[in-house]
Amino acid sequence: MDPATLSFQGTDRYYLDPELAAIVNISLQMEKPLLLTGEAGTGKTQLAFEAARDLGMDMEILRCKSTIKGEEACYNQDTVLRLNDARFGSGDTGRSVQNFYDYVIWGPIGRAFRADKRVVLLLDEIDKTESDVQDNLLDILEDCQFTIREVNNTIQADIRPFIVLTSNAKRELSDPFLRRCYCHHIAFPSKEQMMEILRLHYPNSSAKLMEAAMNIFYDLRDRGFEKPPATSELINWIGALERTGQAPDAKRPPMVGILLKRASDIQAFRAGEAGPKRYL
Repeated sequence: MDPATLSFQGTDRYYLDPELAAIVNISLQMEKPLLLTGEAGTGKTQLAFEAARDLGMDMEILRCKSTIKGEEACYNQDTVLRLNDARFGSGDTGRSVQNFYDYVIWGPIGRAFRADKRVVLLLDEIDKTESDVQDNLLDILEDCQFTIREVNNTIQADIRPFIVLTSNAKRELSDPFLRRCYCHHIAFPSKEQMMEILRLHYPNSSAKLMEAAMNIFYDLRDRGFEKPPATSELINWIGALERTGQAPDAKRPPMVGILLKRASDIQAFRAGEAGPKRYL
């Protein structure tokens, strides 16, 4: 699959505005890592899944956390199993303690680089990692190679994956890291864009229901809650309204716990303490 011919224009489940489409496709074609920023629930992670589905690519996913190390994202050696085999024998498993690679557990990056076809490599919430981990990943992601230090062997990707990184901006990424990426901030959708998104998910829904639900949703977002509802919450809420047959009542919205997730926000909503008292 020639990267110069790759093109992603959104799917029946993902609305892609023209600006985002342009940078996604240039990242695909130039084989550059794509860093997507934006608040939670704006579709950063989902873009990687939908691009993989649309382009017929497999996915490798690294769910980042503060304790992760750059090396383990590439590979790990199962030293406990190797020691056990050295002491008691490996039986008929086919493993040999003399063969280092019999005890290697490949991480998402290792699997993506060793794949025999192009895959989507998602590093989700990269901002959760420590700065030294990000630094360790700089050359790995740019050069698509890493060294297995125990045997001094280099793993080089024959086919570069489409690398997507997401960040909720919990921690600033370093300038060298940013320089190696194409970057795009997914702004929160306007009402017009949100209606396009909702039509993809609910093509047969009443326009009146969606508009009423959307107005309540944006109103809630303006009320200063600690965690305002995001796009995914609105999509789930409309689905629940359709399933239960309830109307999006502006005076007392049903199932508000689908939109508001923090206990303090729900309590403030019930007490009418967050923003203008529009519903109570």
